[in-house]
Amino acid sequence: MRLEQLLQGLDYTCIQGRQDVDVKAVAYDSRKELAAGALFVCTVGAVYDGHDYAAEAAKKGAAVLVVSKPVEAVKDMDVTVIFVKDTRFCLAFISAAWFGHPARKLKTVGITGTKGKTTTTYLVKSILERTGFRVGLVGTIEIIIGDTHIHAENTTPESYCLQEYFAEMVEAGLDTVVMEVSSQALMQHRTQGFVFDYGIFTNLEPDHIGPNEHASFEEYMACKGLLFRQCKVGIVNGDDAHVEGVTQGHTCALETFGMGKGCMLRAREPELIYTPGSPGVKFQVEGLTDMEVEVPSPGRFSVYNALCAIAICRHFRVGKDGIQEALRTARVKGRIEKVDISDKFTLLIDYAHNAMALESLLATLREYNPGRLVCVFGCGGNRSRQRRFEMGEVSGRLADFTIITSDNPRYEEPQAIIDDIKTGIEKTDGKYTEICDRKEAIAYAIAHALEGDLIVLAGKGHEDYQEIKGVKYPMDERVLIKELLRDGLAHI
Repeated sequence: MRLEQLLQGLDYTCIQGRQDVDVKAVAYDSRKELAAGALFVCTVGAVYDGHDYAAEAAKKGAAVLVVSKPVEAVKDMDVTVIFVKDTRFCLAFISAAWFGHPARKLKTVGITGTKGKTTTTYLVKSILERTGFRVGLVGTIEIIIGDTHIHAENTTPESYCLQEYFAEMVEAGLDTVVMEVSSQALMQHRTQGFVFDYGIFTNLEPDHIGPNEHASFEEYMACKGLLFRQCKVGIVNGDDAHVEGVTQGHTCALETFGMGKGCMLRAREPELIYTPGSPGVKFQVEGLTDMEVEVPSPGRFSVYNALCAIAICRHFRVGKDGIQEALRTARVKGRIEKVDISDKFTLLIDYAHNAMALESLLATLREYNPGRLVCVFGCGGNRSRQRRFEMGEVSGRLADFTIITSDNPRYEEPQAIIDDIKTGIEKTDGKYTEICDRKEAIAYAIAHALEGDLIVLAGKGHEDYQEIKGVKYPMDERVLIKELLRDGLAHI
């Protein structure tokens, strides 16, 4: 493809070489093999700066370098150098052009927010597919293209990978993509290069604030808000305290959903339901559409997730029956996921891995008045110690019994992390035990379950590994439970 085509619409200056170049490939990662005649974009990351590898890329055969600061090392080399203000921003547009602007051939739904993104993407996919749409998905757990499931490394991939996935979706005959859009992705322009048909905001709470993430809550909120300058229709949680801040400066049409009277799509009369072993909720929808909805997952946040999915699918002219049936049967891996092993107690798996998420989860489950609420959890290593204290205090306050175990210790000692959790839990009157090995902890929880118990395995959710000393070892809680039942280690 000609260089001029890749740069079309971008503000740039050619500071070295010629522009009449035929580009053979687009690259941005210096660690990967570079094709001769490639265009190499020098992006700046938290650890690596692509500008430091510009000369190496040119030696390997790069025909074009896209830079945002001077690169003296290539001054006398036979390579075209394009100067731009922001290389990540330009990478997104270059990638979109390289793959033939595939997003223009899809209906695109982007969902941002602190919580609810993953669940809502799967709900929307389930509803739309029941009505005949062919839907791809990009998110925290995986990328789905037809029958192909690809493990996700980030909530939102780098722009080049995202455009490549879009192109594969078009090639596979899909007509729609629903995706999670992280604040980091918006800050780093990974979703530039196209305009979303629908941009969604679920909620906002303090999270992802710290080194290599966001400097402040205000920055976090501002990055979320970038989505509403890059979509045609914004669909937002009108009940959220930060909705005005997130939508400030929006360039799209706005719709609201929630439980408040001012919301355009509203849920009213939410009612907890507890069919054998499965906590759920039902409610009435009114406003932009009217129907009764039942969801087999618990609490207020399940109402918001379902309502958000309805607000989106309404634009695809999905019938009420299709929405109701899809919401009754949809399941999301690792998000209040029920594991069927006994009719005497309930066992759930959830991704809650910080104090905010754990408190929301346990407070919701407490509303169902279980015989006992049992929480099995640990904390990740090489992360804030404050998170451990807080999660310990939350579980001690809200659970009847806590089993403290290991999560992803990374480069820390699991026992040191457990000791920090104990510091938090001992501020409460909560009863607990500690079992460092996660499989043994789960075995203990199942073997000692009482009738009417509600047991939640928190923190791992969809993850199928445990990270120890830089190595990710296979560990899926669903597999562990099957092994325990098979080997007779958990006596029900």
